[in-house]
Amino acid sequence: MKSLNEDMKTGSFKPVYLLFGDEDYLKNQYKNRLRQAILSDEDTMNLSVFEGKGIDVRQMIDQAETMPFFAEHRVIVVEQSGFFKNASPELAEYIPQMPPETIFIFVEDEVDKRGKLYKAVKKAGRAVELGRQDERTLQSWVLGMLKKEKKSIQRNALSLFLEKTGNDMENIANELEKLLSYTYGKEAIESADVEEICTVTTESRVFDMIRAVAEKRQKQALDLYYDLLSLKEPPMRILFLTARQFNQLLRIKDLRERGYDAQAIASKAGIAPFIVKRSLAQAERFSIEELKRAVSDCVSAEEAVKTGRLGDRLAVELLIVQYSQ
Repeated sequence: MKSLNEDMKTGSFKPVYLLFGDEDYLKNQYKNRLRQAILSDEDTMNLSVFEGKGIDVRQMIDQAETMPFFAEHRVIVVEQSGFFKNASPELAEYIPQMPPETIFIFVEDEVDKRGKLYKAVKKAGRAVELGRQDERTLQSWVLGMLKKEKKSIQRNALSLFLEKTGNDMENIANELEKLLSYTYGKEAIESADVEEICTVTTESRVFDMIRAVAEKRQKQALDLYYDLLSLKEPPMRILFLTARQFNQLLRIKDLRERGYDAQAIASKAGIAPFIVKRSLAQAERFSIEELKRAVSDCVSAEEAVKTGRLGDRLAVELLIVQYSQ
């Protein structure tokens, strides 16, 4: 990110940028900031946008070869093309010889760092991974936005806010906007404000459901599951998030038993520190063997649904009942 900010500050741009990773908020922010730094908002003549699978590479290259119209640069934005997962040799060969007036901005979720296209982009420009941010960064970001609004927030209210919103920056920004509107006229945001107005993410609901399972509170676990269904969450998505939660608990439990503290676990497992902290107590209620079996049973449940041996809703319900007895 530092290199991107430096390019925009100096106005010295690389011929190609690749923004990738699972933090959509940052990818969109930097895509828009780069485009606005290179072209004015009114300049649509020198901007081309390609999106989705099935993009015609030849057509894209033709646009890249077109001279900019009364401007220094032509910008081509390419989003979610899949070029960096599936081989695109024509584009990989083109990158080193593209006109100096043209600037590519690629925005992707996943890339193959071993691929020729990724290597070509990295050599000619900048490949920047924008992933989920850690707890400290998210706290600083939220506090910075509140400061602009001349607001403060209690420490416990900030922790509660991030627990409810998760670490998705887009969701955090949306929930913060709601919170600011709700507390209009107040100088300090309190935990009660967060409880009253902020929506719990599906991931947080699943976390609460697994916690109820771990504590053998079967009725509450099932009630939370039925709440998710009433919110139109597909059972297979709930199953996926449940499997992910069990797998995360397994990694945390394993590292804890090997003597690592919460901060080291977060670093080694690639999990936000505040998620590790709230998961440790939950992990203690399971043995390593139970967690391995739970992950395996989630896979078996998915297979049973896909082969028609079980309904999706019942498959998840049986898992909850089995592990909350």
